[in-house]
Amino acid sequence: MHKFWRGLIIGWVGLGLAALADETPVDRQGQTLHILTGPASGIYFPIGYGFAGFLGGLGYKTQAVPSDGSVENIRNLLAGNGELAIAMADAVAQARDGAGAFAGSPPADLVAIMGLWPNVCQIVATEESGIKNFADLKGKTVSVGPAASGVELNARTIFAAEEMSYNDCQILHLAYGDAIAAMATGECDAAFVTSGLGNDSLRRLSQLGAGKKTRFIPLTGAALKRLTAKYPYYLPTTIAENNAQSITVMNVLLARRALPDAVVYDLLTNLWSPAGLAAVGKTHAVAQREIKWENALRGLENIPLHPGAIKFYQDKGLLPAK
Repeated sequence: MHKFWRGLIIGWVGLGLAALADETPVDRQGQTLHILTGPASGIYFPIGYGFAGFLGGLGYKTQAVPSDGSVENIRNLLAGNGELAIAMADAVAQARDGAGAFAGSPPADLVAIMGLWPNVCQIVATEESGIKNFADLKGKTVSVGPAASGVELNARTIFAAEEMSYNDCQILHLAYGDAIAAMATGECDAAFVTSGLGNDSLRRLSQLGAGKKTRFIPLTGAALKRLTAKYPYYLPTTIAENNAQSITVMNVLLARRALPDAVVYDLLTNLWSPAGLAAVGKTHAVAQREIKWENALRGLENIPLHPGAIKFYQDKGLLPAK
C-alpha cells in the first residue's frame, strides 16, 4: 500500500474539459474516483490522466494514480485503493484464477466496465545487438518490464512458449523509458514493450542513441500456436513495420465492485459520448484510434461486468435484455 500512497499525484484534477450538460441523480461531487494507470513512460498513464480530467470536469473528484501497471493496479483495486483501473485481460484472467503473478492468492472478484484498446507485445532489439529472432536473446541483456507487471507477465509467458527461461538471459526489470535509455547506451540489448503501437519511448530511441536503429523480434509459428491454444485472450497479429509476428491482448477498464450501479451507468454514458471520446482521444493516438464503440465489450468475454455496466449495455442493445 505504501507505493500507492507515495505515488498519488494529480490531485483532484479538473482540467477545464467541458462537462456534459445532462442532469443526473448521481452525486458526482460526493464520489471520489482514484484511477489506477501505469508508469509515466507508458500509454496507461496519459490515457488514465485523460479519464481523470474528463470525469473531473463532470464534477467527480478524481485522481490519476501512476503505478507499475496491470498487476499492481489489480492488487490495489482489490485492496480498496482505487475505484477504476486499467489492466490487461491476461493479468485479469490470472488474478481471477489465482495463477501466474497471483499464484497463492484466492481467486479475485474483479468486474469490468469497458474494453479499451489492444496491446501489442513488441520485442525490440538494437540492430547492433545482432538479435534477429527470439533464440538470439540467449546470453543477452533483456528488459522484461517492472517485476510482476503486466509486461513481465507477457514476457514470462512468451519465454515459456518459446521453450526458454529467464536463466538464458541477463534480465532487467525496467519501465519502458528506462529500458529504452539503457538500449541507447548499450546497457541493454532488447526489451519487451507490451503497449499500443506508437509507444513514445520507442520513438525516442533514435534520438537518445544518435540514430541507433531497432528491429522487432518475431515470435515463432510454434510459439504462437502454443500461446493462442492455451490462452484464448492472446490473438496473433503482425507488426506492419517489419512484418514481425506477435500477439495482442486487450486492455480493459476495471471497476471496484462496490461502486454504485448508478455511478457506473453515469460513467459509461459520458465516457462513450462524443465529448468523452474526444477528450480521452486527445491524450494519445492509440486512444483516438482504438477506444471506440466496436471495442466496448472486446476482451471482456471471460470477465464479469459490473451490474451498472450490464444495465448500460443492455439499454444500448449490446447485451440482451433480461
